[in-house]
Amino acid sequence: METPLIEFKEVTKRFDEKTVFDKLNFTIYENQITTIIGKSGSGKSVLLKHIIGLLFPEEGSILFKGRPVHEMKKGEWDGYRSRISYMFQGNALFDSMTVFENIALPLRQTTNLVRKQVEQKVMSRIEQMEIIDAVHQYPSELSGGMQKRVALARALVTEPTIVLFDEPTTGQDPIRKNAILSMIAHYRKQLGFTAVLISHDIPDVFFISDRILLLWEGKMAFSGTYEELTHLKHPLIDEFLRSLEGLRDELTGLLSKEIFRSRYALTLGGGRVDTTITAVLFSVHLDLLGDVFVPQAVAEVLKALGEYVNKVFGPLGGFSARHSRDKILSILQHIGIEKVGQLVHDIAQELQNKALPDFQAHAGGRIGVKQCFEISVTAGMTEGSSTDDIEQIMEKAEANQKIIAKYRCGKEGGSP
Repeated sequence: METPLIEFKEVTKRFDEKTVFDKLNFTIYENQITTIIGKSGSGKSVLLKHIIGLLFPEEGSILFKGRPVHEMKKGEWDGYRSRISYMFQGNALFDSMTVFENIALPLRQTTNLVRKQVEQKVMSRIEQMEIIDAVHQYPSELSGGMQKRVALARALVTEPTIVLFDEPTTGQDPIRKNAILSMIAHYRKQLGFTAVLISHDIPDVFFISDRILLLWEGKMAFSGTYEELTHLKHPLIDEFLRSLEGLRDELTGLLSKEIFRSRYALTLGGGRVDTTITAVLFSVHLDLLGDVFVPQAVAEVLKALGEYVNKVFGPLGGFSARHSRDKILSILQHIGIEKVGQLVHDIAQELQNKALPDFQAHAGGRIGVKQCFEISVTAGMTEGSSTDDIEQIMEKAEANQKIIAKYRCGKEGGSP
């Protein structure tokens, strides 16, 4: 069995009379994105501080690759600490320093690299984050999204094994939140670090997470995937989900995955076989034609798609939810697949004639000649019965997907 990268065993932490962790146990595995959720004040930030070594438990052990950190000698401990980087909640960029100087700071403080080596490492990260045009600017001159990229570049410049993210999307609008989380997932895959996140931005953060940990009253109440979380019936999970604001997908305005499942169960409940169910699976695809990474493009198109789906399907009793970062599933009752096909055509026309041209118009200032991509929306339809579960429905619909709208940038700015 795979050895955990980090493991908490029977960890207890107290502050005066308050017990924050009570024999806490959990594991974090290498090359995964692990997200820690829980109510405010549950100890999520305290947990990150234990991982990085800013706090220590009263009881229990924290292990790194099977080795208790409290048994490490100074050299081992310094080596462990050097493998961990931290992306702060508010970015913590220094306004008096340029982008280059902010990113170079960890190398200058923690290594003995000469000036040329520092410059090479910094410029490498700057190029990877596509912030080359901002290298001599100051944080106050940058947008919120660009500041996040600078903060991420600084967190990654030391080539860490583990990156800790403390509320990386706080204060951002829905499109920017989705873009930042997509950016973390993209660079984790590209650069191969292990990510540990604290976030309240549900469901977006779930869509990028390999494992979710629910911290509840000093213990880990749940550890598993998003799919396992949505299927689990547990009072603690239910109470936590009820505590979330709105239970709607903030980006698209559609139902949360949990509420969608409840509606689906009621629609197909009781073994009825005489109810006509038609499902539509929409997907947004981004194909890179150069070296640019544009997560905001996908988020903007998803937002528009969600609005159109609600407008067209909602009045007919249809219900929809985002089931992954880039997929929306809609269910319609008592409407045949031919009629639904006409409705999908209407949505396609809205996307092609309005959403994508609008996107093209304001993307022109952000997309350079060498930074080209193709963004497309596909849709697949299928009929369902009371014997189908959601996963079966999605598989059938996905097998029928075809492109319904497309935008491709080009040297002249692109055309849909």
